[in-house]
Amino acid sequence: MNKRYELFGFLRKSGIRRQLYTVYIVAVFLPVFLIGIFLVVNTYNLLTSYYRDLLESDNLRVRTILFEITTQAYNISEELSFNDDVSLVLRGRYPSRAEYVQAVNAHTSALDNYIHHYMEIEQIDIYCDNPNIYEYKQYHGVDETIAGTDWYQRAISQTGVFWKEMERTDEYGNQYWGLCLVRRIPLVNSDYNAVLVIRISDNYLRTRIDNQEYQNRASVDDGVVFYASDRKTYGSPQMFGDGFEEYFFQYLGKQKIENATCFAGISALRLYQSDSRIYIFTYNDKSYDNIRNIIGICLVIILLAIVVPGILIHFFTSYFTRRVSALRHVMHQASNEDYDFREIVRGDDEISEVYSDLEVTVQRIKEKDAMMYQAMYRAILNEQVLANEQQKMEFKMLASQINPHFLYNTLESIRMKAYTVGDREVATAIKLLGKSMRYVLENNGTAFTSLQEELNHIEIYMKIQKLRFGEKFDYAFEVQDGIDVSKCITLPLLLQPIVENAILHGLEETETGGVVRIRISRSAEGGGLCIAVSDNGCGMNLETLARIRTDIAMKNPEKKESIGLYNINQRVRLCYGSEYGMTINSERGKGTTVALHLPIFLSGWHTG
Repeated sequence: MNKRYELFGFLRKSGIRRQLYTVYIVAVFLPVFLIGIFLVVNTYNLLTSYYRDLLESDNLRVRTILFEITTQAYNISEELSFNDDVSLVLRGRYPSRAEYVQAVNAHTSALDNYIHHYMEIEQIDIYCDNPNIYEYKQYHGVDETIAGTDWYQRAISQTGVFWKEMERTDEYGNQYWGLCLVRRIPLVNSDYNAVLVIRISDNYLRTRIDNQEYQNRASVDDGVVFYASDRKTYGSPQMFGDGFEEYFFQYLGKQKIENATCFAGISALRLYQSDSRIYIFTYNDKSYDNIRNIIGICLVIILLAIVVPGILIHFFTSYFTRRVSALRHVMHQASNEDYDFREIVRGDDEISEVYSDLEVTVQRIKEKDAMMYQAMYRAILNEQVLANEQQKMEFKMLASQINPHFLYNTLESIRMKAYTVGDREVATAIKLLGKSMRYVLENNGTAFTSLQEELNHIEIYMKIQKLRFGEKFDYAFEVQDGIDVSKCITLPLLLQPIVENAILHGLEETETGGVVRIRISRSAEGGGLCIAVSDNGCGMNLETLARIRTDIAMKNPEKKESIGLYNINQRVRLCYGSEYGMTINSERGKGTTVALHLPIFLSGWHTG
């Protein structure tokens, strides 16, 4: 009685907030918290036990399947090891390959029957160091590669059977792993060694083992994974740590798999008549998540049962302060010119009215800013349009000043004058210049031309330069077999600036013996075309080479150097894509190579 009066006296002396909190703790918080913890712990233990039982059962299922398959394979190996036909082939001496093939065909029915009648057997291979054994059907000779393998050396050094994972390559070049039985075949009255390898079918294992609920992995001894529900993990290391070397290793519990916690069961299977063991790793990547989800739901319910009453009690004392704080926050945002309000003050009182006035003010400011930005954008756009129109007019004026037929006729008249007076060198130079100008003017504004025409233009340009420089340099064209340059389509006027740089800069210090070589070949990947222009001139140091590579990739408009190479690289990338373009390699004293990497377009293709 006195204690009850003392409790009421304490409540009367406390404020209303403290009284409500005291009643909440005694009547709600403590009972809900204690009962909730009891239920969560019991639920977790029940679910954990349930999933562990299922996991252990599936691990046993897989272990039984593997034991059945490996035992069957062992029995087959026993029959083949003492098969008279197999022994006869391995011990035989064959004067020719034809006699060997005839002998194998006559005594191969046993091997074929096992492969055809046992779905678990994917392949049977027999390796023998008899020099009369050739690579034919299931029989294989032993070369240095096979003789140096650990499994072959282990097989010929012991009489028992062992199992090993082996990597193979299928007909499409894909590598995969498989479980293999390996044993030595005793050859009576023979000095030769023979090894039998029986490969278990991965597809058969997958048909027998896979299910929707559990994931499985398997490995032999301390080797890598030879079977996995997820094919990406083939050939990966074992998923478990120390202790698996124990004779009867078994583990059941949590395991980290790809940074995720799962329930896992691991067991060791001692194979029939063998010292090898298969470690079976079974796990469920969803069970632990399911447990956590259920426990999480329980905790959320408990939390809501605790928090909701507390929030309701606290709401009446904190409501006004919270709304004032929200209003203060949005006003602070507005003062910093941040008009994206993430908090909204609702209600019908004076605070909500102040917030509404603030929203109206901010909206007017945003409208004025938008009008200002639109005006600036229109001014910039008009300026750009005027600049483009001016550039177009300049191009038109330049083009109108050039009359191609006038130039051709004038050059032809000059050439005939030179030819008449006997100056054949000048006549030749004018003829070459006319052809070069004709190509340039005819391809000005065109999108594509043939690679043959481009090379013809370069040859004309080389002949003109030869008239200028004499014996200072020579040139050569190389076209890889299988490339028809007359059918290849490319951008016009790509190569002349590159060749010009090779002559003027690469061979600048060369008096005689300079060579400019143009090679057309397929790209290393085989899907494109590579046009390389090389010279044997002075070359560049690493600093100069790095600067030129930078200028080509990202041109500085204030610099005039490398503008031609930059324009060529940009034309190629804009036309074909960023994966194509120009590369430059150079070494001081050895020369420079500029390569264009282009796609292969043939005449008649749509290149747009």
